[in-house]
Amino acid sequence: MMIDRIFQEFSRKSGMPPGSVVPVGEKRDQPTTIRYFHYSEKDYTEQEYQKVTELPDDPGVEAVTWVHVNGIHHPSILEELGTKFNFHFLVLEDIANTGHRPKLDDWDDYLFLITKVLTYNEKTSLVMPGHFCIICSENRVFSFQESGPDLFPLLRERIRNGKGRIRGKKADYLVYALLDTIVDGYFSMLEKIGDRIEELEESILDENTDEAFHKIHVLKRESTVIRKSIWPLRDIISRLEKNDWFIEDNTRYYLRDVYDHAIQSIDIVETFRDMLSSLHEVSLSFNSNRMNEIMKVLTIIATIFIPLTFIVGVYGMNFHYMPELEWRWGYFVVLFIMFLIASLMGCYFKVKKWF
Repeated sequence: MMIDRIFQEFSRKSGMPPGSVVPVGEKRDQPTTIRYFHYSEKDYTEQEYQKVTELPDDPGVEAVTWVHVNGIHHPSILEELGTKFNFHFLVLEDIANTGHRPKLDDWDDYLFLITKVLTYNEKTSLVMPGHFCIICSENRVFSFQESGPDLFPLLRERIRNGKGRIRGKKADYLVYALLDTIVDGYFSMLEKIGDRIEELEESILDENTDEAFHKIHVLKRESTVIRKSIWPLRDIISRLEKNDWFIEDNTRYYLRDVYDHAIQSIDIVETFRDMLSSLHEVSLSFNSNRMNEIMKVLTIIATIFIPLTFIVGVYGMNFHYMPELEWRWGYFVVLFIMFLIASLMGCYFKVKKWF
């Protein structure tokens, strides 16, 4: 079902020319919000806009401008941003394409970065991947969030209050801060997944086999989504760290720290995948052992009844010269012999620990 939905989303762009800004994702009705930040070590300005035309032009001073767009489902807004700030039409197409894989492109005067935001839905117990793009130049950063809750309240608070180093740094440090916030969010999401795996590991022997298989399958699918979202990020950060014209030397140390966190996230995901594979094998083994126990019990019962069935079959032929037919106690003696045979066989199987 997930694969069908993905192909249906991409089919919207079928036959259109390159650079067509067609949102690929869920259709949303809420308006797009544009937050504008302009700050330096001494000054700070923050404003929220609904229209691109209201955005101020480049102030042309030694300060950093951050424009955060929440909601990329209105192509007209993306096209207006591209026209106003001279973004390539292929970049706008990739921003609208929420199914695009993470990547880093180096254009003439700016960098374009795509990554994935991963959040955990408590109601559905599913991981929700979100599309997130960054366009960064020497003193301007544009971030595009697919939708959803505010991801950077603490970062904005640091900018407002001038806490930390961000107000005294350039745009490359802001890009690092955005990536660092996204990667830190991975750990919170992975913690939720780890708790679910631990609960499944503790209860797998007590649950219904079909239900356990379903939970394992869902978690394996979630781990695949997480892996596809996080794995390319290490190459993106590595390439970003080696960029000469945008990344300053001091910022490279911070990017290395984000790179380490991304590697750690990947290691956790791989560990989860191994654990789920082991749980799947344990569940299969448990199911097989349970079937073996059932078959063993049925085999023992059938084995006990084989000689009894033979005796009953012989006496069921009712020949005239059958022994004990004229004996008053013959019927009860045969029943006693059958009971004795069944008891002896049961004792023998018990001694052999076959049940």
